[in-house]
Amino acid sequence: MASAPYASAPYGTPYTGPRQTGARYSDAAVYRAPKEPTPTDAPTPASIQPAIPPSASARRPLWWSGAAAGLAWLAVGVLTWLLPNAPAGFTEWTYTVESGIATTAGAGLLLALALAAPWLGGALDRLRPAGLWLIALALFTGAWQLLTAKYGVLPTPFFAPPQSLAEVYIDDWARLSDSAWHSLRLLGHGFLVGAGVGFLTGVAIGWSRAVGYWVHPLIRFIGPIPASALLPLAFFVFPSSYAAAVFLIALATGFPVAVLTWSGVAGVNRNYYDVARTLGASQWFLVLRVAIPAALPQVFVGLFMGLGGAFSILVTAEMMGVKAGLGWYLTWAQGWAAYTNMYAALIVMALVCSGLITLLFAVRDRVLSWQKGTVKW
Repeated sequence: MASAPYASAPYGTPYTGPRQTGARYSDAAVYRAPKEPTPTDAPTPASIQPAIPPSASARRPLWWSGAAAGLAWLAVGVLTWLLPNAPAGFTEWTYTVESGIATTAGAGLLLALALAAPWLGGALDRLRPAGLWLIALALFTGAWQLLTAKYGVLPTPFFAPPQSLAEVYIDDWARLSDSAWHSLRLLGHGFLVGAGVGFLTGVAIGWSRAVGYWVHPLIRFIGPIPASALLPLAFFVFPSSYAAAVFLIALATGFPVAVLTWSGVAGVNRNYYDVARTLGASQWFLVLRVAIPAALPQVFVGLFMGLGGAFSILVTAEMMGVKAGLGWYLTWAQGWAAYTNMYAALIVMALVCSGLITLLFAVRDRVLSWQKGTVKW
């Protein structure tokens, strides 16, 4: 059927062309022109098309930073293993060969993982961002090894090579682990007491004007005083050094928790209270189910601040009077000029503090999971 006679006919024009045999056209038949394409029918640009997730079998790219880190650690292991140590008086750096072999083996494993990354799927996705840090750590360890054990540029015993830390952890692990346990126990007692008292105080101040009238001036007066400044007074007043340390840690923890809890409770939107009262909520319901949940982000900020202050007071109290803990271990190592033991204790302190902060982050994510998307963390 020819389309030229009516190709340009406007929409709705009656059909006047010739009849065709077998066709069901009539004089009243109406020609329907092809529909003009609309913007919604246009092809979607690639820039705004929805992203198609890659299939589970898609290969990841090679982990180049991991391969470079593996080569860097391999070089560190070889120089630790094969390059002889410089004479350092009566000091003999033990575990040098063992450290070199262990470092070389670890570097080989890292290099194998980096080269096999395209076939491992998403198994290394969490490790890939650490590639540059692994390279930097290898360079630092290599320079540390060269400046201490291999060429003796840094004086002993103030500076020791990395393998000396392995010697401390192997030979003195009993005393070091016992000190870490005592520190964790003391920190736990003080932090829990301070966080509990600070939380209740902050809620009371933020909710009740009468309580705030009496307690707020005390917090403003006593809170800014460093807890370490009260160390002599605490050791005199309390019956034992352990109780004094618990009080000081609780004081360092309670002040930021109380202030930020008070700020969170006082800053709750009043419309929440009005809606709850309209539904017949009691005063206890308003405190427990409205004020406290809305203030929890601020409470966790205070807990993070209190944990940092508590850890610093913990070490100070242990160095001054408590007879166990990592702070006591530092004092003991310094008295015997065992600087390697002191460095080993500092590394344990950093790991313990970092682990506690990570644990507190996990607790916060669990408790505030219902606020994700509405509160910026």
